[in-house]
Parts: sequence; structure tokens; C-alpha cells
Amino acid sequence: MSDPHPARLFDREDKRTFLQKLAEFINPGPDSTAELIETLAEAEENNIIGAESRIMLEGVIHMADMTAGDVMVPATRMDLVNIAEPYDALLHVVIDTAHSRFPVYDGERENIIGILMAKDLLKLQRAPELNIRALLRPAVFVPETKGLNDLLRDFRGNRNHLAIVIDEFGRVAGLITIEDVLEQIVGEIEDEFDIAEDEGDIFGLADRTYRVSGDTAIDRVNDAFGVTLISRDREEEFDTVGGLIAHEMGHVPKRGERHDIAGLSFVVLHTKGGAVKWFKVSPLGVNTGK
Repeated sequence: MSDPHPARLFDREDKRTFLQKLAEFINPGPDSTAELIETLAEAEENNIIGAESRIMLEGVIHMADMTAGDVMVPATRMDLVNIAEPYDALLHVVIDTAHSRFPVYDGERENIIGILMAKDLLKLQRAPELNIRALLRPAVFVPETKGLNDLLRDFRGNRNHLAIVIDEFGRVAGLITIEDVLEQIVGEIEDEFDIAEDEGDIFGLADRTYRVSGDTAIDRVNDAFGVTLISRDREEEFDTVGGLIAHEMGHVPKRGERHDIAGLSFVVLHTKGGAVKWFKVSPLGVNTGK
């Protein structure tokens, strides 16, 4: 017997795929990128896609118009290692910055001869007779104008996760990693600098300096170093050392910048999302070997 209530067909489970739903929703398609983004917002409002999916799709759309030069770490803020440095000095840089890969130069900083994996330094510890040049991996060079879509495809294809960015004159303009590209789609990616709050926020280093998280409470820093950190603007109050230092500097801190306050030197080690993730802190006058 036929169903006397055809409308009940709509009550059955919707077996259309996500892409089918989205395609039907945006048909006919938008005429511009702005309209497409507006359409995605409407799709979220209509529960066709979730908020996270919308953000990622928008990231993919924006990334199509971006180049390596748009998201690279500028050359002035690159952490490099000198092939001529002794093992102890190389290890100091690796521990200090906590990166997993380092461009290596010979003589001039512009003369990048390869990439050193931090884990490969362990091989030197076991076999000091090894030549560090034998541990270097080939450096990949890309122009500033390289599209992020093409760069991501290259990263996936050749298994290189870091590239040196070159300007139109052939000079080193900066570096870019696969993480920098992916963050344009998925947002901030947790890395070795991101630790749980209960795992600590001030760490002593071998050279008598300290690594201090930017979100460490000012009271905690005061107690740890026996100082009193206060803003020059007495009407402003801050909860974290990162917020205080940024206010005192008058701009968003960049990696490598330094600010002295209350007898302490704060050097920005790592930033993310416009905030300082880690400082290197030392009492003024202490020789850090750098």
C-alpha cells in the first residue's frame, strides 16, 4: 500500500554529504570572494556547516590570494646557526630557541648552506668525530611571490617543512614553515612552546638566564626574581608580564626585541597571535654568552 502521507519522506534521515548540502545551498554560486564568505556565514546560520568548518573554509579562501612573503618570518628575526661554531655553542642556540629546524650559514648570514635538525645534534654527542656538514639537509629556496597553495603542495610532496624565502634580488628575505601555512587555515597550532599552565611558567637555563612564559602572573615574576614590576603609567594595571612589557614597549613585541625593566632584561623569544609566548629573562649585567 502506498504511503498516504508523502510529506513523511522529509522526516527520513538526510543522507546527503556535507559537500552536496553546501553545493545545493550556494547554487547559483556567488560572484565574488566576499559573497562566497557571506554565503558561508549564512550556511553556518542555517546549520549546514559548523563554526569551525566555516573558519577553515574561509582560511582556505583567503590563503588562495596569499604568498610566502605575506606570512614569512623576516630575515632580521630568523634564528640561524653558524657552521663554524663549536658544538656547545650550537647546542646553546637549539636549547635557547627550542626550534626543531635551523638554517645554517657559512661566513655571511646570506650564505645559507643547509638545514640542521635539532635531533641530529644528538648524533654528534655520540660520535664527536662526525663532520656537522654531513648532518645538514638541503635547503629549499622559494620566491616571496610563491603562492601558499603551491607552497603547501610542495611541502607535502618533498617532505621539507621549512623553506628559505628569497626576494626579487636573490637575497634572503625570511623563512616559512609548513606550520605557518597551515595556521592560515586551521588557526594557531600548539607547538613545543605551548605547555599547560600547571606545568610551569619560569624555567632556569644553563647560562643563568630564565625562560618565562608571557602569561606568567606579574606577582609570580616579582616573587621569583625579587623585583617589583610596575607600569610607568601608574593608572594602568596588568595581570601578566607579557601584557606589561607590551604596554611599556608601546607596540606588539617582535621576536628578538629587548626591554629592560626593574633590573631585568626581557628578550622576546617567541610570539604567537600578537602576544608574547616566551621571554628570555636575565638580571641586567649578566653575560649570557650571546
